Amino acid sequence: MHPNRSHISHVAADRAATRIQLVGAADFASSSTLPIRIKAKEGIELCGSGVFSIPKITSQMLNGTAVMSSFAKPIVSVYDTKPYDRDYLSSAEGVKALYLQFRDFRLEPHTVSSAEGAKAICVFVNDNLHQPVLETLARLGIRMVALRCAGFNNVDLKSARSLGVTVTHVPSYSPNAVAEHTIALILTLNRKTHRAFNRVRELNFSLDGLVGFDLHAKTAGIIGTGKTGRLVCNILRGFGMQVIASDPFPTKEWAMHNGIQYTDTVTLAQQSDVVSLHAPLTPETNRIVGSEFIAQMKPGAMLINVSRGRLVDTAAIIDGLKSGHLGGVALDVYEEEEGIFFENLSGQVLQDDELARLLTFPNVLITAHQAFLTREALTEISRVTVENLLRFNQGQAFLDGTAL
Repeated sequence: MHPNRSHISHVAADRAATRIQLVGAADFASSSTLPIRIKAKEGIELCGSGVFSIPKITSQMLNGTAVMSSFAKPIVSVYDTKPYDRDYLSSAEGVKALYLQFRDFRLEPHTVSSAEGAKAICVFVNDNLHQPVLETLARLGIRMVALRCAGFNNVDLKSARSLGVTVTHVPSYSPNAVAEHTIALILTLNRKTHRAFNRVRELNFSLDGLVGFDLHAKTAGIIGTGKTGRLVCNILRGFGMQVIASDPFPTKEWAMHNGIQYTDTVTLAQQSDVVSLHAPLTPETNRIVGSEFIAQMKPGAMLINVSRGRLVDTAAIIDGLKSGHLGGVALDVYEEEEGIFFENLSGQVLQDDELARLLTFPNVLITAHQAFLTREALTEISRVTVENLLRFNQGQAFLDGTAL
């Protein structure tokens, strides 16, 4: 046992007129990570389990209850976490002022009660923040939801505002990460390096079926020219491609400076050899790529989506692939990815028939929502998320552009 630790079953409170009984044995050290509430004549309640420090009890008795505020920390329940989430959030500057309760399950109607005792919660893209969940959170006294992502279509913002629940997000964590993953998908799908890798591992060095095309002098159509979309445009221009774009709010000065031409979506579909989606999910962009759009695309053109799953009608792209009209599809997002992406389902039967069908096509490449997954992006996500949680606890204004 560590020399500074000892097993403790009870301690005596020097100012409280009762003995404090700790249920079970625990290790206690100098680093406090959990809040402890002391109830006079009722013992001590530990909010969780872990390593504690027990300073001298000097709290004043108020109506029979003493709160040891000297080492209490605001609890934040963090949902749908993976090892990389825990590593980066736990390393963020200032995080020691918070107690993060990491949950490996998603926030849903049947799990929302697990947030009891928390001051705020932290969620990801597939957590459920619709009205019933938000109402329960409000009843539990939770007044902040921190999204550790950019998208917020899983949040009923109108209900959140009416319930007095503040919502923040990370609007821009690393546009470079997503843009570079887009290029990786384009190159891999075009030159079929994923198929070549598998062949060579089986000692199959045949080149049959691996023919691609030069990107140089071809046309790329970019739908959505926010930070990520503009980076993709610039990179593809570096390949010598002609780049056209569509956006309801065009950045004309940037386009003129970089040789990008804005056009409408119909013209973009008709002229592009590669179409890449970088638009947010709105009522106007919901399934913007459907049967009509695909029919307008050049025969053999490639479709890339690293933005939002519901920008694409999955049934329509399956039809386009079956007919041979679509030359290839690369997806990092999927409209029904909840419960599938981010999970290890190996050894199970995939219940999503459309996704299962997509995986049978040799000219389909799917990654499981990993475009954001770089060290730089995870660091920035953690920095912004933790900083906003700290500011909320201190009653300060949130970081610019992060409040929804």
